[in-house]
Amino acid sequence: MDLEIQQRVKDLSEKHGPENLIVIIGGAEAEASGLSAETVAAGDPTFAGPLAGVELGLGVYHMVEPEIKDECNAEIYDEQCGMMEMVLDVDTIISEVKGVRDQFSKFNK
Repeated sequence: MDLEIQQRVKDLSEKHGPENLIVIIGGAEAEASGLSAETVAAGDPTFAGPLAGVELGLGVYHMVEPEIKDECNAEIYDEQCGMMEMVLDVDTIISEVKGVRDQFSKFNK
């Protein structure tokens, strides 16, 4: 997760409260998705960005998780995400992000 996005997440968390935010990520690889999830929940594991050492505890989901997919208009989801869902390792991505969420998120919605 780049430094600009980390700062945006931090600012939004301060403005609205971490209990009122959910982060939805869309990384194509499980490891990168897990790192992004960890960054917004437990703090930047690389200790390089604005979230270094900042445990926001945010709820974090990947776009392909059923909890998010079910909230979307099916036609639009299919148009925007359907093709990617066919080539991604969806089960591994879900497992990675859910594992981080279960361990570090304080505000699961």
